[in-house]
Amino acid sequence: MRMAWVVAAFAALVILLAVGLTLNPREVPSPLIGKPAPAFELPLLHAPEKTFSHKEMLGKAWVLNVWASWCPPCLVEHPVVTALAKSGVAPVVGLNYKDAREDALPWLKRNGDPYQFSMFDANGRIGIDYGVYGVPETYIIDRRGLIRYKHIGPLTPEVARDKLAPLLQELNRAG
Repeated sequence: MRMAWVVAAFAALVILLAVGLTLNPREVPSPLIGKPAPAFELPLLHAPEKTFSHKEMLGKAWVLNVWASWCPPCLVEHPVVTALAKSGVAPVVGLNYKDAREDALPWLKRNGDPYQFSMFDANGRIGIDYGVYGVPETYIIDRRGLIRYKHIGPLTPEVARDKLAPLLQELNRAG
């Protein structure tokens, strides 16, 4: 009888591990999906004397891309973010996360600045409010200020084409 319990426990563990291996780590469910985006007011990266508040985006669907100059995957996704911004499907706003302004500004100058603007979150406080696991991360926020989608890791052309663009088009149609 004892051996049957051990075999059953081992089988259950194997099944759990097998199911876990089929999950996509980029699609970690966020408890913020469908909830209001956390409130913030941050200085702008390019103009620290000016601030930006989430309230300024109410009434339009938009993309929040969390990035940093010290983040190699951010450079990998940069062409995808640039193409998304150029598509005009929605404003793309950057959240420069736990970075130094003197590193971030030259990084954008060197690699191109796809953002309508970037906010400067030097201590990572807003990133924590958004549940940032690491950079890069991308959020879609609707007209009412609700988080509708979260992507962990670098965006790929396929994710931008198959998930972000259709969702943004839907949100833009839904008045």
